[in-house]
Amino acid sequence: MKKSVLVVGGAGYIGSHVCKTLDAAGYYPVVLDNLCTGHRHFVRWGEFVHASVSDIDIVENTVSKYGIEAVIDLAGSIEVAESVTNPLKYYENNFACKIAYLQALKNSGIKAFVFSSTAAVYGEPEIVPIPETHRRTPKNPYGWSKLFFEQLLADFCNAGGIPWMALRYFNAAGASFDGDIGENHEPESHLIPRACFAALGKTNALDVYGNDYPTPDGTAIRDYIHVLDLAAAHILAFEALLNGKEPSAYNLGNGVGNSIQDIIASFSKLGHPVPHSFKPRRAGDPARLVADNSKAVSELGFKPKYGDIDSIIQSAYNWHAQN
Repeated sequence: MKKSVLVVGGAGYIGSHVCKTLDAAGYYPVVLDNLCTGHRHFVRWGEFVHASVSDIDIVENTVSKYGIEAVIDLAGSIEVAESVTNPLKYYENNFACKIAYLQALKNSGIKAFVFSSTAAVYGEPEIVPIPETHRRTPKNPYGWSKLFFEQLLADFCNAGGIPWMALRYFNAAGASFDGDIGENHEPESHLIPRACFAALGKTNALDVYGNDYPTPDGTAIRDYIHVLDLAAAHILAFEALLNGKEPSAYNLGNGVGNSIQDIIASFSKLGHPVPHSFKPRRAGDPARLVADNSKAVSELGFKPKYGDIDSIIQSAYNWHAQN
């Protein structure tokens, strides 16, 4: 019998790819999602439970029914700009509403908890590539809400709670290569899907915020990691916890930076030119965010398979062209 894994927020972009990867690895994903931002048609592997983390009875019954020992938690709000204008939403969704849920998971016998955190916990980087030991001073409520929950996990575990791992995502991108799932946010704020929209003529020119950064071509540099590589790391994380690995936080990125101009050039090379125009910088956007992923590589056996930026972009473009 396949082991069941609870994927909270499994109807979303990253969550659905996690479920696809779990299924391919021989696990049975059980998705718990309130569909606030997720999509029911993205739940194609395993079971679906329509509920929120605040529905404690449903959470406990689901864990018991499927004999679940590991939880992958991807639920929460993710828009940085919105977090500035509506901070209470972010502290509620990403932190406060999960306190009782965490206790319920402990009471239900959960032995491993993998949390989707973010590179936003670091704030403005002083060292690039960024190691996990970098000081953590987020620049927005989104980053703070994720960091607070990381601290809660650590304190709870030290008090006899659940062993945990926090996976600090850099820039997730791309889509399933067979085209069945991809990135579908509303509104869409991420660069590569927005570039896809412009290349496909679905929107006007791509707005590029800032071309006067202290980088080789003046545009901001980010670490783009394929969503399937990100998904595979979640399996490595809960398997390591179940095998006795100590709780910790890990950066998930390719360890390579690409500028916005690099992204636009890749689209052109692939035959998908992106009309674009330059706008002033947005306040608080760092010039460079690149992961030092050596800890995940050495301790978890993390090995990105799809690190080539052209492959990431082509998979995203194919999905958006078909959808």
